[in-house]
Amino acid sequence: MDVEYREEPCQSALNRVKGMDFGWSLNPYMGCVHRCTFCYVRAFERRADRPSDDRYGRSIRVKLNVAEVLARELARPSWKRESVAIGAATDPYQPAEGRYRLTRRCLEVLAAARNPFSIVTRGPMIVRDIDVLQAGAARAGVHVSFSVPTLDLEVWRRTEPGTAPPRQRLRALRRLVDAGIDAGVGMAPILPGISDAAAQLAEVVRAAREAGATGLWCNILYLRPGTREHFLEGLARHWPALLPRYEQLYRTPYPDRRELEPIKTRVAALRAEHAIADRRTRPLEPPPEPEQLSLLGA
Repeated sequence: MDVEYREEPCQSALNRVKGMDFGWSLNPYMGCVHRCTFCYVRAFERRADRPSDDRYGRSIRVKLNVAEVLARELARPSWKRESVAIGAATDPYQPAEGRYRLTRRCLEVLAAARNPFSIVTRGPMIVRDIDVLQAGAARAGVHVSFSVPTLDLEVWRRTEPGTAPPRQRLRALRRLVDAGIDAGVGMAPILPGISDAAAQLAEVVRAAREAGATGLWCNILYLRPGTREHFLEGLARHWPALLPRYEQLYRTPYPDRRELEPIKTRVAALRAEHAIADRRTRPLEPPPEPEQLSLLGA
């Protein structure tokens, strides 16, 4: 696939986020060559009048100055050292990172500022930056989440066409955990009728345990406009018998709780059965924050 890389400066690095479990995000790139059929970013692209169909991922914006801008933002007196989520709208370890190294430079800035951060990725390239992750984890909270929704190779090939094989991600996770870094697995998104069979879910949880995952969470597919159309086109090609079910299930972006809860309950039971927990032998953790001395009685 031909990809255009647009080297463009950015005016801001940190993005304020609402409605998520994190308040700030950082994306060294915009666009992603992984081109996962279910990617929720396609919905944002459509709202911005940018391609959300097969053209998505063919043009990548490279924020050449993002690390320098980030350093200035972290140095502001108003900045409160809140945790920063890296990769909320793009994979920070997609192939472009091998050339541009923007994610690594941003991690160096965050580590130097003793600022906590988290990373979500499908990219095994992250092992290149173990040294920076260790430096950051020794100074502030650091968590890495590897997205591994399935180990079913047919499902992977059809829904995550530009990504590394899922077991490569698990091998990368093992290397991070062995280096003392908090790294877990995110089973997301689980696809109803495609990757939610009991045996499929158990295979991922068992492999996560074997790789040393410090934790495991899951989420079910949701389909906003932009993502919905593209995903259903792929569904019609590869799993046409499921199309009527999906059209009924996703009349709204989020499926009914009656569909969600059994899957989440099953994953929770598997997580308990396989005792997924932080088992690092030499965990890297930041020192406790110094206590502020009380002025009472002064």
